Amino acid sequence: MKPVKVGLMGMGTVGTGVIRLVEGYQEDLQKQVGSPILIERVLVQDRSKARRYNIESEKLTDNAWDIINDPEIDVVVEVMGGIETTKEFILAALERGKHVVTANKDLMALHGTEILAKAAQKSCDVYYEASVGGGIPIIRTLIEGFSSDRITKIMGIVNGTTNYILTKMSQEGASYEEVLKEAQQLGYAEADPTSDVEGLDAARKMAILGTLGFRANMELADVQVKGISRVSKEDILYGQRLGYEIKLLGIAERQDDLISISVQPTMIKKTHPLATVNGVFNAVYVHGEAVGETMFYGRGAGEMPTATSVVADLVAVVKNLKLGVNGQRVFVPYKEKKLKTDEQIASKYYILLHVADKAGVLAKITQVFAEHEVSLESVVQQPNATHADAEIIIITHDANKASMGKVLASFESLDVIYEIKSVYRVEG
Repeated sequence: MKPVKVGLMGMGTVGTGVIRLVEGYQEDLQKQVGSPILIERVLVQDRSKARRYNIESEKLTDNAWDIINDPEIDVVVEVMGGIETTKEFILAALERGKHVVTANKDLMALHGTEILAKAAQKSCDVYYEASVGGGIPIIRTLIEGFSSDRITKIMGIVNGTTNYILTKMSQEGASYEEVLKEAQQLGYAEADPTSDVEGLDAARKMAILGTLGFRANMELADVQVKGISRVSKEDILYGQRLGYEIKLLGIAERQDDLISISVQPTMIKKTHPLATVNGVFNAVYVHGEAVGETMFYGRGAGEMPTATSVVADLVAVVKNLKLGVNGQRVFVPYKEKKLKTDEQIASKYYILLHVADKAGVLAKITQVFAEHEVSLESVVQQPNATHADAEIIIITHDANKASMGKVLASFESLDVIYEIKSVYRVEG
């Protein structure tokens, strides 16, 4: 049995996990694919560095072209990260007829269409299950499991760092700043947490999921993004009193072929399954016209969960290789992209206002809603804990985004409103 040889780009956390699985589960892998799978070369930054997992020094290289130009290597597994240089390496590997497995969400969100087109041209496979949701098999599910259905909504917690922060704020009453510092000390958040806490990481993942779910080329620029850095203890507390948890949700919706995608802190009913997803766990809720509601849950990061998805993709590539069908399952978006306007994007809203505590204030506020045809589900007024004024919490019925923008603009010029403290979408 001729072995299938793999070039591994990157031997960090995930790369080490890939080697552990391939070498540790070799018998199982051979039974599945009919031949050995060998890690032939490994790209590292420093060949002399001490490593957590022993590997023959002759397999290590600090030159990516040693892998790309090696005619013996059948599959390139990329887990080193980066965008432009990594894109060059992957396109070069495809040009030479090598199949590619990647865990790189940034690369696939920004350049996935170009990479998949090159793969189709060269009859090569490109698999990227680990780019979204770590060990959750959501990408393969969207492509294959929902191939006979029409997806209308994808809603997910797809960033573990922000979910950890919001969970700690909810369960312990801590402030955002306190929990972020703790998350950095534990290694859950980077020294510069911007990509996570401002929603950029989640936005890249939602662009990928939206492309797969709706069969149209959704780009990062199509995702409306708002992060969690302004979520306060008061927001968490008031939400809980009303029966909600706050989660950073990626929300992709399609109605009559019109699409919207966003990432934003969202008030979600405690009875919804996503409200109970805590800590660093991820979950993706998918609604199909035929199947109805489904949800996929698991660890969204980490050495072995992510490596499991990478190796599962590797197995799929090798199976295709044995069957001679590589490149025939490359997913290329084929539907025209039609984005919803703000007038077509509708949801409920939670609004927290700091207002003057005097007669007639509520009447002025409700008049503004009436002028813009936004109806209200509930209104709660209570004293402010730190000022001799009041706070009003409002939950609207479904309202389009354009109308809500006009309401908020009107509030800015209303003298009885001192501050628009929070505005969140409401789900569930």
